Amino acid sequence: MAKGTAPEGIPVRKLYTGAEMPAIGLGTFGSDKYSAAQVAEAVYGAVRSGYRLIDCASVYQNEKEIGKAFAKLFSDGIVDREELFITGKVWNDMHGDGQVIRSCRKSLEELGLSYLDLYLIHWPFPNYHAPGCGGDSRNPDSRPFSAKEYMGVWRQCEELVESGLVKHIGMSNMTVKKLEAVLPLCRIRPAAIEMELHPAFQQPELFRYVTERGIVPIGFCPIGSPSRPERDRTPEDVAAAELPEIRKAAEAHQVHPAVICLKWAVQRGQVPIPFSVKESQYVDNLRGILEDPLTEEEMEQIRLADKNCRLVKGQVFLWPGAEDWRLLWDEEP
Repeated sequence: MAKGTAPEGIPVRKLYTGAEMPAIGLGTFGSDKYSAAQVAEAVYGAVRSGYRLIDCASVYQNEKEIGKAFAKLFSDGIVDREELFITGKVWNDMHGDGQVIRSCRKSLEELGLSYLDLYLIHWPFPNYHAPGCGGDSRNPDSRPFSAKEYMGVWRQCEELVESGLVKHIGMSNMTVKKLEAVLPLCRIRPAAIEMELHPAFQQPELFRYVTERGIVPIGFCPIGSPSRPERDRTPEDVAAAELPEIRKAAEAHQVHPAVICLKWAVQRGQVPIPFSVKESQYVDNLRGILEDPLTEEEMEQIRLADKNCRLVKGQVFLWPGAEDWRLLWDEEP
């Protein structure tokens, strides 16, 4: 692929600053099943194949290896830094005074970058859990969401923008109730909000809330996260790719059901960030959103197929006395 060449016609999302964000990216959360080296190799291959958005996070424990992939992409002349849109996230154990800025600087150092295009608060509370822990793991220091605490983290994110270390800031794993508490307090508004989004969990209320305010929704688990950690699996989970409506569309378009999930996501207006270390999969994922769009009827059938099935429940973040993961999401148990 020629230097700086992205696939013809790849859509973009406009952030409120006027900056453009690719409408599909590559996720890098694979630490439960894949090595950092494997993820970094996928990053290199995906960018070489045309991806321009890479979603990173400090807790994924692979930023140093991904940084080496970026360096090789730049030295090999495949892309310039300005052609990429790179996201980072501050983890829950770095919410204290000055810690957000230190965490961002460490990520930049490991990624070998001078700035990030987007920096997110990974979870809206400082409830830490060890990487790879089980679903019944609990930290006795965990506590409920506090708008005051959250704004202390957000103020540091605003400092990152003002110092030039990041171009935009955003949020992740939020609810309408939490957003209503903090958005009026923001000096610099969030450019994007990352949330679980797939055909079996469409979050229409939250999706509408953020898009009406000019915030770009980024969807994780866009194909239903078949490789998510065991701690997040329950018997009642619904696999998005197994929905009859998805299967029917996949047969009609002669593609894998995962590609239908991504077509739906991009056509709906969110930015999916599927993860794969397999070249055939991430290439097909990218190609799939560029051709043969879903019909209006198919989009409506998938809209009606929503099962309200949250896959990443986050129960490891529960505080003492809280027994149901729905409390994390401001839902009644």
